[in-house]
Amino acid sequence: MTTTDSRPGTNRALIERAYAAFRTRDVPALLATLDPQVEWVHPDGMAEYGLGGTKHGHAGVREFLAHVPTVLAGMRLEPQEFVVSGDRVVVFGIRDVTSVRGTTETLPFIHSWTLRDGVAIRMEDVFDTALFRRVIES
Repeated sequence: MTTTDSRPGTNRALIERAYAAFRTRDVPALLATLDPQVEWVHPDGMAEYGLGGTKHGHAGVREFLAHVPTVLAGMRLEPQEFVVSGDRVVVFGIRDVTSVRGTTETLPFIHSWTLRDGVAIRMEDVFDTALFRRVIES
């Protein structure tokens, strides 16, 4: 069953708060939406840039977020569609990615969030690594 419920306290509302925190670079607010042992997963194809693999816990998320500016000059996420089924929220969206050399491209993403007890226990970022790598290198 799919739902679009965005009332406070719902799984969708929790994920919307996570994106709002990311947009304002409010790391404590983002971490408040995540389980202390969260799995933060990105494609292994981004490991060369320090952006691939699975990070564990709040410390792993902080480390990941602190590393992003060493590879990119900026990134803005725009969630466009939320698909909610039980404790899973899948988000389809676009992100504007800016290289350290100033090139910006808009790339699609899919985020798969798994929730338990009112927090995210896993976030998996799915995207075309070839396109993303092209932006980093441009």
